Amino acid sequence: MVSKNSDLSSKYNLKFALHDPAHCLAPGLFRSIKKGDRKKLKLDITYEFGDKNKIEFSGPEPLGADDLRVLQGLIAMAGINHHDQFVTSETSSEHGKEVRKQMDLKWDATNDDVVVAKGSYRELAKEIGYADCENTKTIRNCVERLWKVSIIYEFNKKRIGCRLLSSYASDNEKGKLFVALNPIITSVIFGFKPQHTRIDMQEVRLLSSDAARLLHQRLCAWINPGTSRNVSLESLIGYVYFEDTDNRYTKRTRKIDIKKALNEFELLKWQIEEYRKEHYKISRPESVIENISKKSPSKS
Repeated sequence: MVSKNSDLSSKYNLKFALHDPAHCLAPGLFRSIKKGDRKKLKLDITYEFGDKNKIEFSGPEPLGADDLRVLQGLIAMAGINHHDQFVTSETSSEHGKEVRKQMDLKWDATNDDVVVAKGSYRELAKEIGYADCENTKTIRNCVERLWKVSIIYEFNKKRIGCRLLSSYASDNEKGKLFVALNPIITSVIFGFKPQHTRIDMQEVRLLSSDAARLLHQRLCAWINPGTSRNVSLESLIGYVYFEDTDNRYTKRTRKIDIKKALNEFELLKWQIEEYRKEHYKISRPESVIENISKKSPSKS
């Protein structure tokens, strides 16, 4: 989970990721995963927003907190030098053409530009706070799972079809990583979309539990820096656990998990006020956190 020097020892020391709000707010896109879920469940999520706009995600496996964390890291890596990692629709290089072919772009998206994250699995592991940065199999599995996800994006009565991302490992022994993000996220990184979700990567590296990571992205998309919003414990549970349950023990366990996750937010200088039973006012810090006491490292 959190490495000893996760925010100091990496090559990039990335501070934030500019993410697409629809990817962050789509209910169930990233969820708590139980053992065996990935073998028996598929990804099939539709999120409607704005004036008859929607985004559809489909894939052979559901996505969990580990996949969420990896995608955040890739977006942050792509954004650090994005002007040097831009693949346009008019690229003439064979490598660039292959990138666009693997993106599986459809309809209006065939003319869109994409941005690339370059580096290694090890570097990515450091950026997202993995304790064991030498064992990169988990990272590779997440990247491949994300690559299998297809998207249909409908906005202003136009439809765009693409993959969530396209990845290449140029050298399996050295773990080299080359990932092209989809045109929707690319437009956010370049400021072409008026709205974005700013995710503090220092906070990402310090979070310990899957529940906290899933909540963090959702709340970052919902609460702007320096502002607060009210939310019920029931709603917070729904952000993490996509399926309802009638089991009393499971309900109690989920409540405990979410309350522990809120404790992690307080360590990140978020303010959590229970203004009435199981209803919270959550305030997000104005700027990047500094001088936070590091928690004890644990395994990813």
